[in-house]
Amino acid sequence: MATRNIVKIDEEKCDGCGQCATACAEGAIEIVDGKARLVSESYCDGLGACLGECPQDAITIEEREAAGFDEKAVKEHLAGTAEGGPASCPGSMPQSIQQCELVDLRGDGLEKVGRVSRLTNWPIQLQLAPPKAPYFENADLVIAADCSAFSIADFHERFLPGKVLLIACPKLDNFEFYRAKLAQIVIQNDIRSVTVVYMEVPCCFGLVHLVHESIKESEKEIPLTLIKVGIKGDVVDTVEVQSGGEG
Repeated sequence: MATRNIVKIDEEKCDGCGQCATACAEGAIEIVDGKARLVSESYCDGLGACLGECPQDAITIEEREAAGFDEKAVKEHLAGTAEGGPASCPGSMPQSIQQCELVDLRGDGLEKVGRVSRLTNWPIQLQLAPPKAPYFENADLVIAADCSAFSIADFHERFLPGKVLLIACPKLDNFEFYRAKLAQIVIQNDIRSVTVVYMEVPCCFGLVHLVHESIKESEKEIPLTLIKVGIKGDVVDTVEVQSGGEG
């Protein structure tokens, strides 16, 4: 290996925003478990196009022994990404959302137009959520099964005002990955409460178990509310647990 310029990422500073991954035309950087990672030395040309895009100054260029830049490998990597291979998602950059009321100014008074989204954070998919994000601090967290929002007509109005949302499917997604990710979110942030909205179907009880195990691993005492939803969209049971450790 030759000595050359190559990207160095400070994971302590990185907040997983994804801007560097977007700026890297070679696909050398991906967001993995909420942090930017150099996925291959041979994909990095060392020119530093990603440096100016990092708001945390977490990226520098260092001179060290590294595999040479391989343009052919980069083309194959980008082709594989285009066909559905692993890649970072620029749209998963964590951000808080502020909603405004929609009103109709015609006529004698103000009238609300339609329903307003109550979503306060992005991303909402647990797989894409970073372990650490500003909106997690002192958050009341809602963890919802994917199907629940489609079953409950007024999901936003009932469960989301002032809350941070994460969604997951315990049946189709990787249970252990989700358990570890959620445990890190609880460990690294001050979560005030957790509400689990899940379906009455048997496979959805896995979401409750996932949350219990994650909070148990954190060794924190967190108020936990379990809301079971029927397939007709009605709430069939609500259970409040004094702490998240056991219930």
